[in-house]
Amino acid sequence: MSELRFEELRGEEVVYAIHRQDRTFLPSREHCPLDATKPGGPETEIPFPAFEIAVFDNRFPAFEAPLGAAEVVVYTDDHYGSFGGLSAERAEALMWVWRHRYVELGAREDVDYVYIFENRGVEVGVTLHHPHGQIYGYPFVPPVAQRELAADARLGGCAPCALLARELHDPQRILLENDSVVVYVPYAARWAYEAHVVMREHRPSLRNCEPEELRLLSVALQTLVRGYDALFERPFPYVMAVHQAPTVTAAKLADPPRAATSASAAGSTALDGHLHVEFYPPLRTAEKLKYLAGSEQGAGTFISDTLPEESAAKLREAIARGA
Repeated sequence: MSELRFEELRGEEVVYAIHRQDRTFLPSREHCPLDATKPGGPETEIPFPAFEIAVFDNRFPAFEAPLGAAEVVVYTDDHYGSFGGLSAERAEALMWVWRHRYVELGAREDVDYVYIFENRGVEVGVTLHHPHGQIYGYPFVPPVAQRELAADARLGGCAPCALLARELHDPQRILLENDSVVVYVPYAARWAYEAHVVMREHRPSLRNCEPEELRLLSVALQTLVRGYDALFERPFPYVMAVHQAPTVTAAKLADPPRAATSASAAGSTALDGHLHVEFYPPLRTAEKLKYLAGSEQGAGTFISDTLPEESAAKLREAIARGA
């Protein structure tokens, strides 16, 4: 079982999951646990000879019932595939899988926030090369989601709506857009090629999206990822983070032994959100990484070597090449 401890100086929960120290780390191609189980071959996490999308409980969970959840989402049985390389139909199906897991995990009493993400590339610490993402069901509202709620309060309404309006008014950082989604490098990007994929309409979560919006979200995500790969003509590492409304309810907030930080962060029982996906790519050039060093880790202040407007121009060109 994981253990939670509250770090008073930063006002953050710290999770101790010591069993994860022994999790599988970059296994050989012949022993990938995310491959399909072939007849006569080694047994994997997926007991089928072929599959489309697989979801299962993480064997080395950061969270598990009765204190949250941790799941693995395998995008394809193609070991050498990628999110950007999925067929359009498979990518759209993945949006529905994400939606289903958000709804099901969010209904649990021990889950206050459902966080869907993908780590791609050894540069961000991936331990399995097979294309996959993860889903954490946090038993509290984590700090970034808390700050987004605080931004709503600071701006007097939905912060992503306000920021999207600003980007549309000054489109120099916009990378691509369709009828449902706008993709841009944010005005105060921390990573050199950071990008935000934002729903045009105020949709708190995947659950609130229309089918066509889910399809167009998958199109925008794949177009961006293919552009990333074209930027330096190499598989592009990134963290992809899906931000949605917390699933904590008024009844949960009234339970003081659980997630006191959730109640203090919310300020009220009305917790909203605006579905958007953030990408944090560590590359600042084809060969140079952005490290979170003294200022970022010790002081909490990013120092960037590139301007968002210049990065956006380069990314737009790469997206056109990768299309």
